[in-house]
Parts: sequence; structure tokens; C-alpha cells
Amino acid sequence: MTNSPDTSPRTTDFLDSSGLLDDPAALRARADEHGYLFLRGLLPAADVFDVRRRLLEIVRRHGWLVDGTPVSDGIADVEAFDRVDRAAREFCGVGVPRAAYEDVQRVREFHELAHHPRLLALYRALFGAEVLPHPRNIARVMIPGRANHPTPPHQDFIHIQGTPRVWTAWFPLGDCPRELGGLTVLDRSHHEGLMSYKASEGAGGLEAYLCDLDLPWAQGDFAAGDVLTFSSHTIHRALPHQRADRVRLSCDFRYQPAAEELLEASLRVHCDVLSWDEVYAGWPPGGIRWYWRDLALRHSTWDESLRWQKDRIC
Repeated sequence: MTNSPDTSPRTTDFLDSSGLLDDPAALRARADEHGYLFLRGLLPAADVFDVRRRLLEIVRRHGWLVDGTPVSDGIADVEAFDRVDRAAREFCGVGVPRAAYEDVQRVREFHELAHHPRLLALYRALFGAEVLPHPRNIARVMIPGRANHPTPPHQDFIHIQGTPRVWTAWFPLGDCPRELGGLTVLDRSHHEGLMSYKASEGAGGLEAYLCDLDLPWAQGDFAAGDVLTFSSHTIHRALPHQRADRVRLSCDFRYQPAAEELLEASLRVHCDVLSWDEVYAGWPPGGIRWYWRDLALRHSTWDESLRWQKDRIC
């Protein structure tokens, strides 16, 4: 028996669940069966492209787009990026050095996208309860280069803990064919319980031992506005980024029933790159600033042992 992450090479196309949005019971049944939902056109493409443009402007200001090319195309200056110190390029698995990621986290429209009415309506239907969007919003700004490693197979629960009913929304900021390095999920893997893990390169730094799970990897091409959402127990990984000249931008937003427990860390800025006061500096008053502060939240305690289980290594 092998511990290779490629022991389940079968693939299948994403099952589009957008036709179930008006039928919460059917939506929940699909989610319970497969551990993920793929929703074509859930978000308006214009809203997605707006955030894309703002993040690519940051990439341009840092000198990592080819001069004279349209910013919206995201044509990477790979040679310029490869001149950046390797440790800086690998900061926190987000794709860019800390200074650039601080700029990303200051973008109001990026954080507001996590509160889009269509996303909140999706999770109200899925949970049958009021929804808490986690403030810790994650962006990946993947510039092709020598130091980039695809995110290895893992389950989000080992990183976020709290209630097991956290679901992640992953979507690219723009069109994302498979060769640009989208996300793939192991269909029905949430039924298998928590995996054991080993250290690995790539975002998160941990890779699940899959132990010959005979399950297919669901994958597909994304258009701007398509959303993939999955349980915190669903195994998923990034596909290799095979477009040597294109920046891939994506978001990870997380949601849970508001009445259930969460870690205090889920309320902080991703990777602790800034304080919320620093993020909000320059924002207009009101809006989503500190939206969670007046909620009666239940906090849980971090369990480091969940990240290093050794009793299920195949």
C-alpha cells in the first residue's frame, strides 16, 4: 500500500448544483452526499473582475507584470519575480511577499466580496441558519516562478478547527481553465474522517496521507463568477499552474452557522499581516468594519494534535 497523494488518479467533472439554489433541501442533500457544491455563475462576473483589477494593480505596482501589457490580462514578468528573495516569495503560501499581501488585505472590495448577497443566501440555504462569514479572508496571487508549489491535498479543518460545519468558498478572480491551476476536490472524501498528515511544500505546509482512497477527483474549468464550495472535511488540492506567463488570482472565503463555535484566530487578518485598524485605515465609515464584534460568538480552543495524527497512516 502506498502513501502517495496520487493514489486516486480518477477524475470526474464538477457536478453543477446551480439548479438547486431554490431548493434548500435538495441543495443540502447534494452537499451531504458529495462534500462540495459547484455553482456556475453564482456571482456577477463584473463584481469578480472589479476585485481582479484592483489586485492586479497591486501586482503591477510591485513590478511583476510585463510593462505595456493590459493590467487586466495579468501577464507576469516572471524574470522580475524570480529576482525576489525565495523566502519572501514563499510567504505564508499566498504567492507574493508580505508587503504585497498587506496591500491586498487593505482592499475594501476584496473583503466586501465575501459578503456578497448571493454568497450569504447560499450558506443560509445550506446551513438552514444564520451565517457568520469569517473575517479571515484569503487571497492567492500565484505568479509563475521557480518557488511556486501547488497546494497539497488536505482538509481545511486541520487549519481552522472550530465547528466542523465550516464551508469554504473558493473561486478564481477571472476565468480559470484547468491549466491555470484551479482547485480539485476528492468527491465524497468528507465521509472518510480526518486524515493523517506529513509536512509538505505549498500553502498550508501539510499533506494528507490518502491511503488508496478509491474516489475520483472532481475538477473543471472556471469562468468568472463560478464558485466551488466544500466542507472543512473535504480533501482538496490545487492543480499545477501550467501557464508560464499568467498570474492566477483566487479567493478562499469561509462561512459557518453563526451560533456554532470558532477559533479566535478566524477573526484575525489572514497570516496576521496587519491589524484590523490598519486594514480599515482609509475605508469609509460603516459597512462591514468590525461586523462580528457585537455578535455573541462561541470560541473553541486550538488542538495542535489534529494536525499531526499518526494513528491512521495507512
